[in-house]
Amino acid sequence: MSTKDCGLHRQNKRRRMFRRCCAGLLIFNFILLVTILIVWAILQPSKPRFVLQDVTVFNFNTSASNVFSSSFQVTISSRNPNDKIGIYYDRLNIYATYRAQQITFPTLIPPVYQGHKDVNIWSPFIYGTDVPIAPYNSIALGQDQNAGSVLLLIKMDGRVRWKVGTFISSRYHLYIRCPAFIALGSKTTGVEVGNNAVKYQLVQRCKVTV
Repeated sequence: MSTKDCGLHRQNKRRRMFRRCCAGLLIFNFILLVTILIVWAILQPSKPRFVLQDVTVFNFNTSASNVFSSSFQVTISSRNPNDKIGIYYDRLNIYATYRAQQITFPTLIPPVYQGHKDVNIWSPFIYGTDVPIAPYNSIALGQDQNAGSVLLLIKMDGRVRWKVGTFISSRYHLYIRCPAFIALGSKTTGVEVGNNAVKYQLVQRCKVTV
């Protein structure tokens, strides 16, 4: 056999080995994907459910210089509806917005693990002191305040991981949006809990996106 024939033989052998490796990798990935889909279908995972229970207003003040100061305490409950999947809340920030503009500083909620069917309740304080807002939002906010009602959006942004048995997934973004309609004009719609502090019971379900 000539040297040229030996070279072609080795080249063909390498090609066959490369094709076998590619075929084996594709088969492995296909089996892995099918396994994940089957497990996912059996577990039937659901997103956590959040409810805005109440909002306590301590301060709500606009000024002519387009700045806004506020102080709230919100109570939010979270329920894990899954009976085979746990949830790690690695990071959660909560803040308030008005007409798509953030009006408070973010408050960090401590990390927590939520077991199967468990419920967690948080009551963080969120506030903003002399927060600059757009002039048109300042006018609208003042008008809403004079009218006695304002619609805020309580937002939570963070990262979660799913736990199935000993397996823990990678991190996923979590977005929670809770509308809060507050009737500021009349204290009869809320409960006075201190000097100029009124608690409003809302029990408003939040929109959750993962």
